[in-house]
Amino acid sequence: MKRAITCAALIALATLDMSPLRAQSPAVPSDAEIRQILADRIDRDRQSVGIVVGVIDAGDARNRRVITFGSLERGDSRPLTGDTIFEIGSVTKVFTSLLLADMVQRGQVTLTDPVAKYLPPDVKVPERNGRAITLQDLATHTSGLPRLPTNFMPKDPANPYADYSFAQLYQFLSTYTLARDIGSRYEYSNLGGGLLGHVLARRAGMEYEALVRSRITGPLAMTSTSITLSADQQRRLAVGHNDRLAPVPNWDLPTLAGAGAFRSTANDMLTFVAANLGATPSPLASAMAAMLTDRRPTGMPGLDVALAWHVFTRNGDNLIWHNGGTGGYRSFIGFRPATKVGVVVLSNTSTLAGIDDIGLHVLDARLPTMLPPKPHTEITVDPNLFDGYVGAYQLAPNFVLTVTREANRLFVQATGQPKFEIFAEATTEYFFKAVDAQLSFVTNASGQATAVILHQSGANVTGQRIN
Repeated sequence: MKRAITCAALIALATLDMSPLRAQSPAVPSDAEIRQILADRIDRDRQSVGIVVGVIDAGDARNRRVITFGSLERGDSRPLTGDTIFEIGSVTKVFTSLLLADMVQRGQVTLTDPVAKYLPPDVKVPERNGRAITLQDLATHTSGLPRLPTNFMPKDPANPYADYSFAQLYQFLSTYTLARDIGSRYEYSNLGGGLLGHVLARRAGMEYEALVRSRITGPLAMTSTSITLSADQQRRLAVGHNDRLAPVPNWDLPTLAGAGAFRSTANDMLTFVAANLGATPSPLASAMAAMLTDRRPTGMPGLDVALAWHVFTRNGDNLIWHNGGTGGYRSFIGFRPATKVGVVVLSNTSTLAGIDDIGLHVLDARLPTMLPPKPHTEITVDPNLFDGYVGAYQLAPNFVLTVTREANRLFVQATGQPKFEIFAEATTEYFFKAVDAQLSFVTNASGQATAVILHQSGANVTGQRIN
């Protein structure tokens, strides 16, 4: 069972061609084209039960389109609509960082405020080399805090965040030792997003959900976006499914709500994207703009992180996005300022093949949707071979794949991303089960790898061994 609230592209930005894009961008895909993509994803590839796509074209908030395919639940004939509710997972972090930007605008906090300033005095937030973790460090995933706290041990793997308490959070912070300098490296952290939501709620003197309602969803009239669902909202909630298309429970995040607790609809999220595009007037316009002002590198080519938003830059053109996932859902929102196009994609299935490629393709049709993964057959190889592969391989100036061995298993971790196991299909050929990507190790006569080739999305990227 996956415990993380998913975000950031897997491995080498699976859905994005890393080469420069052609100068002329094709038109936004039509409803028929999008519906065919959804039909293929659901009926052909068995990657989801139901998907809703919302599009704003040319910055005209009246020019909204909602395209659906599939159903609320496997075997259920009820259709999906723009008002169907989904868990949006880590897209919640955009709300959390918008709260931060808004509170900065109101003079209630500053980006450089230490996190400890808004926690009880007996909580000792870790520091390193005289540097304290700031609110901006949390929003940009550069705090040095891990993806999840080390004392995160769910009683129920099907609802992993439900029993994690504030007492446990405070105990973790007071005892954790940072492994690297604050601000030195991007590492996506659900812990950091949840902690940011918590300290902002403490500063405002109200619960996190109430704070989001008063500052964001209320002013924007996003009436179907909440954590606690009304009876009507519960009826409109799509059932979540795992990667085997089996129904799974919903998730609850009482302590780390700011990391991924919200539920929403395509229509509400289109309202949110329209406000970020400036297509509709909003009291949050200046705060939304401020979220994109300061950016930090992620270590992945062409990808920066602002306040929560991730920003792809190609030839001066930006695609601004965030994704999310829980045990039974996937979500993606994004917009492209140059063309005034915005997109929302919501799925009621948690397959790691995901839906990011659909969202990116709507924003820029030059970016392809993923082909169904080719079948790979796992074989047994001598695990002593792994010793020759362990090391770090540099694929780009700030993008490294680190290969490690744990007993008889081999793992790969890309810069700023979680660790994934890889599986042998030949002595030097390995594949990921978490994403459609493969690795080929280039070895010398003694079996030591000198380079690795990453095969993904039709590209073959070589990384030389650096240690």
